[in-house]
Amino acid sequence: MSLPFLITAAVRKKLVASNFHPLYYIPLMARYTGPRTRISRRFGVPLFGSNKSLERRNFPPGQHGIRAGRKKKSEYSVALGEKQKLRFQYGILEGQFRGYYQEAARRRGVTGETMLQLLELRLDNVCFRLGFGNSRQAARQLVNHGHVMVNDTTVDVASYECKPGDIIKICAKASSQQLGLRMLDLTQAVPLVDWLTLDRTKLEGSVSRVPERSDIEPLVNEQLIVELYSR
Repeated sequence: MSLPFLITAAVRKKLVASNFHPLYYIPLMARYTGPRTRISRRFGVPLFGSNKSLERRNFPPGQHGIRAGRKKKSEYSVALGEKQKLRFQYGILEGQFRGYYQEAARRRGVTGETMLQLLELRLDNVCFRLGFGNSRQAARQLVNHGHVMVNDTTVDVASYECKPGDIIKICAKASSQQLGLRMLDLTQAVPLVDWLTLDRTKLEGSVSRVPERSDIEPLVNEQLIVELYSR
């Protein structure tokens, strides 16, 4: 699903000037805002980070969840579940997710791996990987509120696609610096991924290369997602 017709002329001009692809843009910062533990329990994996509730109640949610257990699913149901897991993990809606698949299919290379790379290079995810947020939701809020700069330009679009060589840093405003320091303190025990570099003193990081599949370690089988969309 292509979405350029939803973008005003002023926004389109701004995005084109920043080499931003309009295919990934959805107005109003659309995202899932419902209960997260319930979603993790549905799929049986911690999609939004470690969760003690999921460890205590490792069965589907609902009145009959504990009795129903993990029922055997059809091939289509399994593939659909993989797609939903990846969608919830990165916090994007169906139309935008399909746009990522279409862009990955258009590019050279393995479609599933390319799709994972596009998702990993989202600005909110890069900020999360750098430790500027203790969750992808926190990193997205940091970006949406204008606390992040890319190559010395403030970018408040969470789905902005970062590229190798891009420098991502926290704005010089006192409130932004305070927030960035607080987030780095919360995430100091989290190891930095190999495809990023981070200078904690400057609150600045950079993308050194495009991540490989081994760097991403997704919770899904992306090939099933490709097969689902190829039907």
